[in-house]
Amino acid sequence: MAAVIATRLLFLVGDSLSVKKLPHISRRAPFYSSVRFLSRVDRDNEHLTLASLDSKSESKTTNKKRTNNLQQLDAAIEVPKSKAKAVKSEGIKGVGFKKSVDIEAAPFAAKSFPELGLPPLLIQRLEKEGFMVPTEVQSAAIPVILKNHDVVIQSYTGSGKTLAYLLPILSEVGPLKKKASGGEEPVRKVKVEIEAVIVAPSRELGMQIVREVEKLLGPADKKLVQQLVGGANRSRQEEALKKNKPAIVVGTPGRIAEISAAGKLHTHTCRYLVLDEVDQLLSFNFREDMHRILEHVGSKSRADPHGTKSPLARRSERQTIMVSATVPFSVIRAARSWGQDPLLVQTKNVIPLEPVNLSGPSSSSSSSLSLNLQSQTAVESLPPALKHYYCVTRLQHKIDTLRRCVHALDAKSVIAFMNHTRQLKDAVFKLEARGMIAAELHGDLGKLARSTTLKKFKSGEVRVLVTNELSARGLDVAECDLVVNLDLPTDTIHYAHRAGRTGRLGRKGTVVTICEEPQVFVVKKLQKQLGVPIHACDFTEGKLVVKEVKTKIE
Repeated sequence: MAAVIATRLLFLVGDSLSVKKLPHISRRAPFYSSVRFLSRVDRDNEHLTLASLDSKSESKTTNKKRTNNLQQLDAAIEVPKSKAKAVKSEGIKGVGFKKSVDIEAAPFAAKSFPELGLPPLLIQRLEKEGFMVPTEVQSAAIPVILKNHDVVIQSYTGSGKTLAYLLPILSEVGPLKKKASGGEEPVRKVKVEIEAVIVAPSRELGMQIVREVEKLLGPADKKLVQQLVGGANRSRQEEALKKNKPAIVVGTPGRIAEISAAGKLHTHTCRYLVLDEVDQLLSFNFREDMHRILEHVGSKSRADPHGTKSPLARRSERQTIMVSATVPFSVIRAARSWGQDPLLVQTKNVIPLEPVNLSGPSSSSSSSLSLNLQSQTAVESLPPALKHYYCVTRLQHKIDTLRRCVHALDAKSVIAFMNHTRQLKDAVFKLEARGMIAAELHGDLGKLARSTTLKKFKSGEVRVLVTNELSARGLDVAECDLVVNLDLPTDTIHYAHRAGRTGRLGRKGTVVTICEEPQVFVVKKLQKQLGVPIHACDFTEGKLVVKEVKTKIE
């Protein structure tokens, strides 16, 4: 009898050791799209329910205390030991059997913020600000971020991406965060560390994000967020950091890197790094600043104060969130390099970003992935309620065509895009000479001038804002009802970002491209790549008239 027991013990020990020695076993099975991952865990195909996303959070920082996120959606069933052992033998670690999640109860169909597992205090603030129902991208992104996954949030401009990452962060950082497991309020530390760094490519977007955070925090706690943007007094920003001890820092790459290099900004124990408009942050101008930010933010975890862990281990403990309306190949490559097993979150879809060739989309698999994501981006990046037109005119008549366009559509708030900064002042002068109140917005303006211009435009004092691509990136003017391209965008990505300035949050909007005859083929190419009709039009007798253009059948 004793021999039989000993034999069984040796068998069990050997079985457990054999599982531990398997280096190829993944810590998290792939996360598939909408309907398939909502059904159940399929051990053969490795399809996961939302509840099974817990597996990555177990591999994150040891100091992050696990909370029961999304209790309404995650009703886990205890797994018998025999079945649990069978799962391990099939190579899926940390995934148990869960209850099937109904499509109606899925986060993509969430009809209120409580369904997403946000804390009560934060929900109260949202209701106070008039936010009752989450948008599609918020419903998709918030549960995934709460599970501590690195993500790339991709949705059309004006779909609510800012709150999609701010709400999960405020659920863990600041006075609105979840209560401790015992139900008592957590004791606030005397020394408040920076727990979230949000990087934006422009001052306007940075200031806009700060205002959103301040609204949710309220007047009493708005000092917990600090703005670090270029064009402002650096000494005052450093003094505010020392005095207010913020938990969240929002800024532009240059200023954040500058203050960090001076030793006045300590982000080594930071938990969250958000890169808003990440496709712009990848530009050559931000290269050195972004390198410093990525090297320092979250470089030392609370469990590893001396930074003795490998770079890969430290990266896995910092949660990286990237946001953009478009996902070109450069963003895919950056996400794989800067994050750990990142997920691409779209309005009704969550998929893993598979490994790609870091040297570029040269291999067949990398090219296929890039093309697939580019086609998805074309569909996802444009607001759904937009109408697209183009009007052919001569170069010297473009400004007058813009004036006739504004009158024909009776547009009250117009953003006109040009490619070169030096042209903006001349365009504004010509518009004002024709009796239309206009203003220019670009990076060479001082902070006060930019703020004043934006304030006048949002209040309706300025009817036409003439700007360039970068200055308008992330600009949120809900009342904007017309976008005009005085110069052609360089590609579909830039067209989508420009078009996204109107038609925000489901509102109607119009995009008009004013071009010369030789440039019509470019518009046709944009139409084909974006998969949306761009109608030829003219402005006669104060009306927009759609022209029928005969096309050759190839």
